[in-house]
Amino acid sequence: MEVKVQQWGNSAAIRLPAAVLKLMNLVSGDVLKLDVSAEVMTLKPARAKPHYQLADLMAQCDLSAPEPAELAGWNSMPPVGREA
Repeated sequence: MEVKVQQWGNSAAIRLPAAVLKLMNLVSGDVLKLDVSAEVMTLKPARAKPHYQLADLMAQCDLSAPEPAELAGWNSMPPVGREA
């Protein structure tokens, strides 16, 4: 697909066809992230980072899973300073 760079005030702009907006689930006013390197430009939706709730993350934990060997070693070490 080809798009044309056109003057828009003091800047240049391209228009995204409606089919692209629909495919990418974008609407007018959405923010895109532009990455440029050598001769390649990439536009990606700048979606907000997900917000996690502790309860949701804990619900994914398997509390009956065995303790990792690396963690077991740390937990079995005797106190060294005044942390006990």
